[in-house]
Amino acid sequence: MRLRIGIDVGGTFTDFLVVADEGSARVFKTLSTPDDPSRALLQGLTEIAESYGLGTDALSRAVDVIVHGTTVTTNAVLTRNGARTGLLTTEGFRDALEMRRGIREEQYNNRFANVEPLAPRYLRLPAKGRLDRDGRELVPLSDGDLESAADTFRKEKVEAVAVCFMNAFANPDHERRAAAVLREKLPGVYLSVSSTLLPAIRFYDRVSTTALNAYVGPKLRNYIDALLEKLAQIHFDGILRIMQSNGGVVAPEIVRDRAAMTLLSGPAAGPRAGAFYGSIHGLGDCITVDMGGTSFDAALLRDGQPLFITEGEVDRLRLALPMLDITTIGAGGGSIGWIDKGDLLRMGPQSAGAKPGPVSYRRGGTEPTCTDADLVLGYLPADEFAGGRIKLDVAAARKAIETHIAQPLGFSVEQGAVGMARVIDANMAAGVRAVTVRRGFDPREFPLIVAGGGGPQHCCAICAELEIPLFLVPRQSSIFCAAGMLMSDLIHDDVRSLPSRIDQLAPGLLEQRIDELIAAARATLRTEKVADADMAFQPSLDMRYVKQYHEVNVPFELGAKDVVARFHREHDRLYGYQLEEQKTPVEVINLRLRSIGRTVKPSFPEMKKSNADASSARKGSRRAWVPERREFEDVPLYDAERLHHGMRLTGPAIVDQANTTLVLTAAYDLVCDRFGNFVGYRRDAVKTLPKSIQELVR
Repeated sequence: MRLRIGIDVGGTFTDFLVVADEGSARVFKTLSTPDDPSRALLQGLTEIAESYGLGTDALSRAVDVIVHGTTVTTNAVLTRNGARTGLLTTEGFRDALEMRRGIREEQYNNRFANVEPLAPRYLRLPAKGRLDRDGRELVPLSDGDLESAADTFRKEKVEAVAVCFMNAFANPDHERRAAAVLREKLPGVYLSVSSTLLPAIRFYDRVSTTALNAYVGPKLRNYIDALLEKLAQIHFDGILRIMQSNGGVVAPEIVRDRAAMTLLSGPAAGPRAGAFYGSIHGLGDCITVDMGGTSFDAALLRDGQPLFITEGEVDRLRLALPMLDITTIGAGGGSIGWIDKGDLLRMGPQSAGAKPGPVSYRRGGTEPTCTDADLVLGYLPADEFAGGRIKLDVAAARKAIETHIAQPLGFSVEQGAVGMARVIDANMAAGVRAVTVRRGFDPREFPLIVAGGGGPQHCCAICAELEIPLFLVPRQSSIFCAAGMLMSDLIHDDVRSLPSRIDQLAPGLLEQRIDELIAAARATLRTEKVADADMAFQPSLDMRYVKQYHEVNVPFELGAKDVVARFHREHDRLYGYQLEEQKTPVEVINLRLRSIGRTVKPSFPEMKKSNADASSARKGSRRAWVPERREFEDVPLYDAERLHHGMRLTGPAIVDQANTTLVLTAAYDLVCDRFGNFVGYRRDAVKTLPKSIQELVR
């Protein structure tokens, strides 16, 4: 027996999906340990070994691949608990990190303060030396300034240094010299060099990204080193891969030096899993949502591929590395309900997390959470939550809601719980609108693929809020991102700036630069043991009209002559206009290359179609809130493990799994597909569903 394991460390639970070579899959969850995430990881591996009747060493020898998503870097930024960071930059530009782009985020708020830079001003040191935009040296680099900066950094006991000089994207020589001096003078200090990390135009984007990488680098390096040591202690000799923000995986040796690539490591696996589950029914265009214990993630897929962006922000800090276009908000099972100064009910973003957790966990929590509200509404099994490992205290949940929500608002406990659920459902619907409506897409046209421990409890409410007629809850929904990690390829993204009007580029220059990038990427993939036949390369161009500020990314096929026409079409789709008829010149800003190393994907066994009806899976009823009827009813209760291909349910109904609960409200029906996934649809909208789904529900 050979195994592959996907591991997703969340704010409340650490999720595991174990897939055997014959296709069987097992789901495991353990409470996260925020002080040291590797403890929960090893605890989970111990529980997995016990379930297979193996010792930990024997399990390790049976595992070929572990794919791991980590929140170490994300948490370091959100809590401002990263490394003591210095910045070495061109003389006269030490304040660029604080000045940013000179644009106020909240234009009409005079009291709005800029985010505090990760490197304080006294640790942002200048060095004489200057290159022009083409990389020609105008002022030699001052060796004295480099020596002085190294001395200051050593005295101030910095743990990481970001090196970012003006126009280093065009000529990295000055940064290489500076890095050599710092490595000699500051052994053991983490170095982040912009020309290695992000050799692209736009100084602020480059310096901010380089500083972010330095700030989180030591944390990730130490975590990976400790993890590798602990895995070695249990004699794991398989392959360890780390999830990146761009939706791909990478070897730990590479990500140690490019720590910023993991800032959205966990959520990035969700859209990859969504693409797989959507493809089962030919659903290339869909929305993935993942409601965990702390956060809610939403992403849009087009033609089976997640959308990605080349720049974004993490807690208001600029990050100019390719990443999946995911909206994350503070809405999860642990989100705390509270009353604001205007006597309005709010949910989150603060969360009870894994410790102390919701009040009903009886681990010291005192403030009511979404999980407590769901328990009072009858959606959760008090005695069988998390497979029976956690006994939920209904009385404690009711008391917390009464004290903090119901009494201040003049509600009953049940009304308070309903209000909490409605508010968090509206918050999550707004998160879905952020990846659809704001980008010009109608969410009603996209099926919802639902994941997370809390997602199936709220999927019907989210669909009702957005008028979405179709949703899919995978059988592995509670460990969705862990599943997505095993479905992800090795991916590397490279960028080179090439600012020029496209009609003024030397013939063949783009093809030459692409060949150079492919050669370097091929060598990197070979170090990760990827065969040439499993490699794929996707070049693209960041293009814009002359004098515009923002670019449009356009796929570029080698030798393609229609790249400008593609740009006009894409610009028109995104912004509603194009300037082809006006013959406005088009310029190239960046050349990008995505290099893919295809990995072996897990396969899940198909179920035989059952001739039995769903009554054979019924295990009783539970008194629960039915939102369409605005009252509590005795709702039929079903065991997910006994629901098989072809079985149907009519809402309202509740489906209990070991690690999640699916709440089907009165307006929706459900059918189980050939992989055991649950396809829910609005009863009055069957004729509007895709043909593949219509055939399934007949």
